[in-house]
Amino acid sequence: MTLTFIGHGYVGLVTACVFADFGNEVYVLGHTPEKIDKLKKGNPIIYEPGLEELLKRNLIAGRIKFTLDYKDCISKSDIIFIAVGTPMSSNGEADLTSVFDVTEKISSHLKNGYTVVACKSTVPVETNDKIRDIINKNITSKKIEFDVASCPEFLREGSAVNDTFNPDRIVIGTDSKRAKDLLLELHKPINGKRITTNIASAEITKYASNAMLATKISFANLFSEFSEKTGADVEAIMTAVGLDKRIGRSFLYPGIGFGGSCLPKDVNALVHITEQHGVDSSLFKSINKINIQARERFIDKVISNVKLGSRICIWGLSFKPNTDDIREAPSIYIIRELLNKGYKLNVYDPVSLDNVKMVFKDKISYFENQYKALKDCAGLCILTEWNQFKEADFKKVKKYLKNVIIFDGRNIYDPRRMKSLGFKYLSVGRSLL
Repeated sequence: MTLTFIGHGYVGLVTACVFADFGNEVYVLGHTPEKIDKLKKGNPIIYEPGLEELLKRNLIAGRIKFTLDYKDCISKSDIIFIAVGTPMSSNGEADLTSVFDVTEKISSHLKNGYTVVACKSTVPVETNDKIRDIINKNITSKKIEFDVASCPEFLREGSAVNDTFNPDRIVIGTDSKRAKDLLLELHKPINGKRITTNIASAEITKYASNAMLATKISFANLFSEFSEKTGADVEAIMTAVGLDKRIGRSFLYPGIGFGGSCLPKDVNALVHITEQHGVDSSLFKSINKINIQARERFIDKVISNVKLGSRICIWGLSFKPNTDDIREAPSIYIIRELLNKGYKLNVYDPVSLDNVKMVFKDKISYFENQYKALKDCAGLCILTEWNQFKEADFKKVKKYLKNVIIFDGRNIYDPRRMKSLGFKYLSVGRSLL
């Protein structure tokens, strides 16, 4: 088949490369010349394990092409995937500007014949109805036939390539048997349970999935606060709870809260979507409240143990390991608050320093070596659980730190071991020992 993906972020680019790898002719349409030029040269722009190799393989094979021109690809395509961002607006709603903008442009270039316009972007229920209305309003030829579909993605940054090749499920929402059959044919090479449903159900499924994950994280963080106030160990509690097969341990990890491009914006969007349909939104509001409180409690620990104005080291800036994405990362919130309190900050991350520099400029000090970042610091904060931090050289840590205190926002160390090494160790939801 011939496919077009509009958008070359984590969803659009990864999915495009995977379908190209299966032998399809794939176009990726963007709007930034500099980014398209880099992609044409095999630079994936984003950091994602395995993506660069996959991209280059399909460029060499001629199966994937990058363009700025709708004329190059839309009229040639059997299926067009909308994979643009739906960021959180100032009031928390999903900003659908890009979705509707590209829909207008798609409608001007559809071929005579049949095309499926499938939305991979995370959008509120009834958005695909609006996409259909926009296309119907703008097409001029009676020979143009199209259907719309909702095909939400469920990939995880840091393992996006594997998740796209081996998804837990493939959700296809459409009111058209013709569109359903074409999308099922496209997905034949990919393993994963097929869920075919109507458009509204597919749209809501993505939000429901992310809300459940966010709920589990906030649940763990609520019990981490409870544990700290009672002398309990939240890790033991969550392990025991997670052994219940009905629940599972996945995402029941306390820390400094969730971040990234999906969970925060989708939970906020759900507050508005449910309220617009007369549904109680209090659960989603509570999820967000607990998430922010987790970060604030971490900051309070720092303030209570390190003198204002001191220099502090931060290890880990991306919202999770194996990605350079800092969107809604807890680190950004924590850095801002510590700067506002007058602390000086040294920061280190394996891949996301450049992204953080764009946010904080010269307000903080950046280091390419995690141990050199510790020099003259009165404490170490761990905000992302990169593997290299789990096997840190604690002799070097003690050598460089002025005060041997570690604030572990991800519970990556054993409190007993840290005590035996001579550290004051403050983690999340675990007794001080």
